[in-house]
Amino acid sequence: MTSSADPVGYGTDFGVTPPRGTTQFVTAGGIGVTRTVTAFEPDLLTEITSQIDARRGGAFSSGMEYPGRYSRWHTGYVDPCLELTAIGRELTATALNDRGAVILPAITSAMLAAGHEHGSAGSVSITVVIPEPAGQLPEEQRSRRPTVFSAIREIIALFAGPDEHLGLYGAFGYDLAFQFEPIRLRPGRDESKAGRPVQRELVLHLPDELYVIDRKRETALRYSYEFASGGRSTAGLPRQTAATTPAETQRTGGKHPVQPVECPDDPAPGEYARVVGLARERFAAGDLFEVVPSHEFWARCGSPAAFYERLRRRNPAPYEFFLNLGDAEYLVGASPEMYVRVSANQGQHPRVETCPIAGTIARGATPLEDAAQIRTLLVSLKEESELTMCTDVDRNDKSRICVPGSVKVIGRRQIELYSRVIHTVDHVEGRLRPGFDALDAFLTHMWAVTVTGAPKTWAMQFIEDHETSPRRWYGGAVGSLGFNGSMNTGLTLRTAHIRGGLACVRTGATLLFDSDPAAEEEETRLKARALLEILRDERGAAAAQRPDSAGQVAGTPPGTGVRVLLVDHQDSFVHTLAGYFAEQGAQVTTLRAGFDPGLLDEYAPRLVVLSPGPGRPADFGCDRLLDELDARRLPAFGVCLGLQAMVEHSGGTLSLLRSPSHGKPGTVRVLGGDLLAGLPAEFTAARYHSLHATAEQVGPAFKVTALTSDVFAGAAGGEVVMAIEDPVTMRWGVQFHPESILTAHGDAGRRIIANVLALVASAPADCPSG
Repeated sequence: MTSSADPVGYGTDFGVTPPRGTTQFVTAGGIGVTRTVTAFEPDLLTEITSQIDARRGGAFSSGMEYPGRYSRWHTGYVDPCLELTAIGRELTATALNDRGAVILPAITSAMLAAGHEHGSAGSVSITVVIPEPAGQLPEEQRSRRPTVFSAIREIIALFAGPDEHLGLYGAFGYDLAFQFEPIRLRPGRDESKAGRPVQRELVLHLPDELYVIDRKRETALRYSYEFASGGRSTAGLPRQTAATTPAETQRTGGKHPVQPVECPDDPAPGEYARVVGLARERFAAGDLFEVVPSHEFWARCGSPAAFYERLRRRNPAPYEFFLNLGDAEYLVGASPEMYVRVSANQGQHPRVETCPIAGTIARGATPLEDAAQIRTLLVSLKEESELTMCTDVDRNDKSRICVPGSVKVIGRRQIELYSRVIHTVDHVEGRLRPGFDALDAFLTHMWAVTVTGAPKTWAMQFIEDHETSPRRWYGGAVGSLGFNGSMNTGLTLRTAHIRGGLACVRTGATLLFDSDPAAEEEETRLKARALLEILRDERGAAAAQRPDSAGQVAGTPPGTGVRVLLVDHQDSFVHTLAGYFAEQGAQVTTLRAGFDPGLLDEYAPRLVVLSPGPGRPADFGCDRLLDELDARRLPAFGVCLGLQAMVEHSGGTLSLLRSPSHGKPGTVRVLGGDLLAGLPAEFTAARYHSLHATAEQVGPAFKVTALTSDVFAGAAGGEVVMAIEDPVTMRWGVQFHPESILTAHGDAGRRIIANVLALVASAPADCPSG
C-alpha cells in the first residue's frame, strides 16, 4: 500500500498525487484503487441502516462482548456498485450503477476464467455457468471442486490487495452445499412450480463506500473507494442505486416481483416431536450420530430496518445483521454462532477460527436462576455429547486444509447468555496450509455440523427428506469475504427472511438418541420466540422484555412509616439486611451491639432486628438486650445469631454442627406460621452457622415453623430449626439469611422481611407505635 505521503507506486490510471487522507494502490489483477478515509459521527450509521429499507445495502454489528472472539466492528453500507447472485451453477454479476459498469468488464473476464457465458453479455450484467466437473477429486481438494465459488475465487484474485475492509458482503444460502454433497433432492421441491419466486442461493455486494466503527480503537471512519480499470474511472460518478421497494421492483420489471400473501400458520404442536422420533430410530440403527432438523414460524414485518434496531436492543448477539438483497428480499438476524473467520496476515499460515454451539437451556428470570440453569447445562451428559460431536466434526473439517497438528480446541464448553437461552460454546482454531486460502476454509466447513449433524452427508439427507420446505438462507452464512485474504462470517441462525412484508423465522435443535421429543420441540419454539415477539410487537412494547427482579411488593410497602432499630452483631451482611427493610418503606437505624438501653426510648423503634454475627449470643450480651425489649414490649425479629439469642433467652439450648454450614444452600421445609406465609412448602435459603437448635431444644416458648434436614452435618435429631415465632410476645426468628443471594429465588428473602413488617404493622394498640 502506498500513502499520500509517498506517491511512488501509483498506477498510470491514478493521475495526480492524491489529497491528504487518501491512499492508492493497484490490485493483483490491475484494478487501480483510491481510498479516502474521513471521520463520521457514529449516529450516522443508524441513518444508513434506515436507508437500507429501500435500497440495497447491509449492516453488520456485534452486540456481545466475549474477549478475543466477537465485539469489535460495526459496519454499514448502502448503494453497492455491483451485485453477484447465484442460482444453481449460474453466477451473475450486475452493475447497479455507472460505477459498477466501470469494473464490470474486468469482472466478466475473471468469471469467464471459471466457466462459460450463458446468454449474451449485456452492458450491465454477465452470467456464467460453471460446468459439472469430470472425474473425482480427492477429499483434500474438495474446496477446489468447480462450482460458482470458482468464479468468486477469480473475482477475489482480481481485487486482491492490502485494504482490510474492501471485499464482498452478503449472504450464502443453504442449497450451495448441494454443489459439493451428493444429496438426493425431494420431489416437488422447486418453489417456482408452486408460484413462488425462484430462490437465489447467493447474493454478494461490492460496496464502494463503507461506514466502519472500530470498538477496539474507538474510531468511526468512512472508507470511500474509487476504481480505475481499462482506461475508465469511477471518479465523479454518482453512488446512488435504484430503489428496491416492492412497488419499485414491479414497476421497473424486477426479476422477482412479490405480491402480498397470507401469513401461514405456525407448525402444528407435536409435528417436530414426530421428526425427533424418526431421528431416534436412525440413531438406534447407527445411520446417524446427531442431526439438526428445523421448521418455520411466521409473522408480519413492517420496516425491516426498524425491526433490526429493535432486535439489536432486545436480543444482542455476536453476529447481528440486516441485508437488503434486492427484489424486495431482506435478511434480519441476531445469530449466536460464528461460521468461519480467517485472519489475514503476512505469515505463511493464516488463522482460521470457528465457534461451534451445541447445548441449550432456557434463561432464568434472575442471575441466580441463570446460575442454576448453567449448572444444569454443564452437568448434562446429553448436552456435553452434543457439543463434543459438533467439535469433533468441526476439527475434521479443518484437518482437510490446515497444517497438521495446528487444529486445537482453545475454549471448551464456554457459557454464552442470550435473551432467551444459554448456550455452551467451543472455540476451535487451525492454521491454513500453503496453497489454501480463506475461501477454502469457508467451503470445507459447508455447512456447519451445528446446523446439519453427523455424519454430515447422511444428516443432510435426513434433513432434505423430512423438512417440509427448502431452508433457503437458514443454515447458510452471512458476512464478508475480504480482498486482503480475510473472512468474517456468521451462521444464518435466529434470522427473519422477509419478502412482501412477511417474515419467516426458522429454528432447529441438535438431536441425539438421548433427545426427548417434547423438550426438543420446545427448544425450537424458545429459540424462535425472541424474534417472533419483536416482530409481533411493532412498537417495541415491554411484552418481550425480561421480568424485573427487584422484588418490590405490589401496592403500599408494608414497612411504610415503621421505625426499625437494627442491632449489628459485628456481622458482614447487616447493611444488606437493612436495605431489605428500607426497600419495604421502613426507616432503619443501625447501632452496634452494647449500646445504652436508653437509646431504645430515644429512637422509639416499632421493631428491633437482631442481626446475624459471629460467636455466641453471650458474646454480645443478647440476654440483657432482650430483657430490655421485654420490659418495653417491643417486637423483635432475629436472624441467625438473633434466633439463637431468642432460644437461649427463653430457656432453650444450642448445639454445634459437626460440620459448619457457611455460605451453603439449604432446603427449608415450611411447617406453617405467619412469618413464612406465602412461601412455597420448600424453598432454598442461605446458611452461615454452626450453632443451631433442634425442635426439642427450642422449648415451649416458641412454635417451630420451619426445619431442614442436617443428618449429613451431624445435627442432634437430624433436623435443624430454621424458623420460630411467638405471636403473643411478637418474637420471630430465622436461622438462615434472608438477605443472601442464595435466598433470592422467588424473592423468598424479601417476602419474609415484608411479612415481618406486615405483622408489626398489625400489632395490638398497646404496642409502641412508630
